[in-house]
Amino acid sequence: MNDVPFYLAAFAVVLGVLIVVHELGHYFVARWCGVKVLRFSVGFGRVLWKKRLGRDGTEWAVSVFPLGGYVKMLDEREGDVPEGEAHRAFNRQSVGKRSLIVAAGPLANFALAILLYWAVFMHGSDELLPVLGTPVQGSPAAVAAIQNGEQVRRVDGQSVATWNDFRWLLLQKAADQASVDLEVVNAKEEISFRRLDLRAVAEQGWEGEALDRLGVRFYRPDTPPIFGEVVSGGPAARAGLKSADRVSRVDGREVDLWLDFVTVIRESAGRSVQLEVRRGDELLTFEVVPDPVSEKGRTVGKIGVAVKTDSGSRRELRTFIRHGFFESGRLALLETWDKSVFSLVMMGKMLIGEVSWKNLSGPVTIADYAGQSARLGLDYYLKFMALVSISLGVLNLLPIPVLDGGHLLYHMLEVVRRRPLSERAMEIGQQIGMSILFALMAFAFFNDISRLLYG
Repeated sequence: MNDVPFYLAAFAVVLGVLIVVHELGHYFVARWCGVKVLRFSVGFGRVLWKKRLGRDGTEWAVSVFPLGGYVKMLDEREGDVPEGEAHRAFNRQSVGKRSLIVAAGPLANFALAILLYWAVFMHGSDELLPVLGTPVQGSPAAVAAIQNGEQVRRVDGQSVATWNDFRWLLLQKAADQASVDLEVVNAKEEISFRRLDLRAVAEQGWEGEALDRLGVRFYRPDTPPIFGEVVSGGPAARAGLKSADRVSRVDGREVDLWLDFVTVIRESAGRSVQLEVRRGDELLTFEVVPDPVSEKGRTVGKIGVAVKTDSGSRRELRTFIRHGFFESGRLALLETWDKSVFSLVMMGKMLIGEVSWKNLSGPVTIADYAGQSARLGLDYYLKFMALVSISLGVLNLLPIPVLDGGHLLYHMLEVVRRRPLSERAMEIGQQIGMSILFALMAFAFFNDISRLLYG
């Protein structure tokens, strides 16, 4: 609960920046096109604060419902317009100018994402190398014969430098491919090729973490199950376990690696587990009940022990990535384009039923991710803000009345028909658009609540 204020603050900053940037896009292009702006509002509903500024006396306001904003322009369809200012009304502008003003909001979000990525790539960030761990038994990664410690160099011929690059590329490939070829290199610099089946991602509805379904894990050394620190007062200490004890069996099943031991303990929350432990020349048996601990929306077991580490066997798993000015700009454009296209592909798959609607996230989930990324550091937080900005830009360009994309659809129909749609037709469109928007919001809130209650 102590994290709640921090997470809310992180979410408020993301939301505030993205709304202001989006609406400033509309505002500045409207002014550039000669349209008079009456109000610039962050939020909807009752105005909490307002101030008039500028030659036109534009009202700058903060309203009660913060999930959005709007720019109100002079428009003869919404009220009387003085004859001397009729030329500055939005509805009097050419269809090209009106379309440019409408598109400026989403384009501002894409521009913000490019700038954020550009800044992060230039500043540089500490990243995990794409080193693979022992795969889950029976998983596609195990079938591909991936070995612990192999580092991915290429995915279908595309170079990957970091774990995030590798994960993102797998997600992209899984959207329209059944498998990928991984070029990997082991600690002896021997190059191998692994064919990884991606069908498990789509078959299970894209819910949760895709890498988990593929059985892909990050590298962990083949460490024997020997206790280092034993937390005082924890389940292990209460059962009589001590530092330097080596686990031989868990519930009668032989274990040779620390990771195997941890897997069993995590799956045994609140249930008594029998450990056979070697202490010196003695073989001892202990009963321990792992404490149930909430972790990422699920309950796992922990007994309060740490692995004994050998500093001489540690492997460098991180790298610092930084790019020059022009290369950062190129990568920022590419990153924004790739994530925009991927968002559209996922939305299309939702519509045809290939992707579950459970993947739709609402403000609670976004706030959670905002807080998590802020905890990890400024570069992660800025990347998260860029990703949400892209999502907001893509969402607003969907051809749904009420959204910017819906207005652009009206303008396209106006060009085809050579006259504007009737007010009645647009009114019906607005009602349909509001219904769709409320349905999407209801799905998103339902998914948020489900994640909170059931993980």
